[in-house]
Amino acid sequence: MDCAEGINHCMNRMRMLRAVFCLAALLATGCTSRWVMDVQSSSTQLLWPQLPEKPKVRHLMTIRGFKEEGASVSTLIFGKSEDRLIMPVSVATGVDGRIAVADTGAKRVHLYIPKEGKYIGIFRENLSGTFSPVGVAFDDELRLYVSDSLGAKISVFDREGKYVYSIDRTPEGPLKRPTGLAYDRGKKTLYAVDTVSHKVFAFPAKGESFTSFGVRGNGDGQFNFPTHIFRASAGRLFVTDAMNFRIQIFDASGRFLASFGRQGDGSGDFSMPKGIASDSEGVIYVVDTLFDNVQLFDEKGEFLMTIGSRGVGQGEFWLPSGIYIDEGDKLYVCDTYNQRIQVFEIVKGDR
Repeated sequence: MDCAEGINHCMNRMRMLRAVFCLAALLATGCTSRWVMDVQSSSTQLLWPQLPEKPKVRHLMTIRGFKEEGASVSTLIFGKSEDRLIMPVSVATGVDGRIAVADTGAKRVHLYIPKEGKYIGIFRENLSGTFSPVGVAFDDELRLYVSDSLGAKISVFDREGKYVYSIDRTPEGPLKRPTGLAYDRGKKTLYAVDTVSHKVFAFPAKGESFTSFGVRGNGDGQFNFPTHIFRASAGRLFVTDAMNFRIQIFDASGRFLASFGRQGDGSGDFSMPKGIASDSEGVIYVVDTLFDNVQLFDEKGEFLMTIGSRGVGQGEFWLPSGIYIDEGDKLYVCDTYNQRIQVFEIVKGDR
């Protein structure tokens, strides 16, 4: 062995020893790697309505995806991981702050548990057949329900993101195109919109009767391709009756209460209504995909104001879809074609 070969041999041994030492240190101290949300805070004070009027909504941040931070054995060997949103269409949060995002572009559900710094990607390999997630909801035990529109089923996962079972039929027959989901913790009932059946199905707690409501039509309590649903804190159900260009409101038993909306291009009109939600003060929020905005209405369905317009900046949207309001009155909007979720604070007080 000549001098140069000897030097290279020594350097290679030193690199190997250094790697072994680092690995041993990590194993001794434990893995410190955690997952975090990939967020961008609001760069300016975006308010709706603008000052000097009293604001109702304030932009907080933008979620782009999820990424790994810190060091672990895995990151030492394979590098740090990240999972970006591709086409988010629905979002929901659990009572412990966890968040689930249905991403049709990635054909997966992003499940993030901030208290544990844990990220779980739920995708087709976890299941059998196709997987086209379009709706998500958590129950009071943090089970996750995912509507799989092309698979014609609702898949259920435990709090660790492990598959438990699927719902693919009702006493009335098989599911056809399950889409929007909502969970009533008081009644322990899962509500699921079936767009092609023009119905809402209610899957109750064990021992209680299954119910459904809706038929195709344009009368009160009838639907024409419904898509989204939201259960308000007062127990009312809001359903997006998409091709009737209106929002219908029901009580928890499915009894029709009221409706509002019409097709048009003016303030308070709809072109392609999708996500629906309501805050703690009763204000109703409706995403309109083709208008690239969120419209706000009072409890009687009277138009209040609009959030957003077409664009790529903060507070702007490009073909948005799903929407969710958590118990702390944070508003989440799936800004689908901008590949992100925008988060807003709902300012409480006199409207």
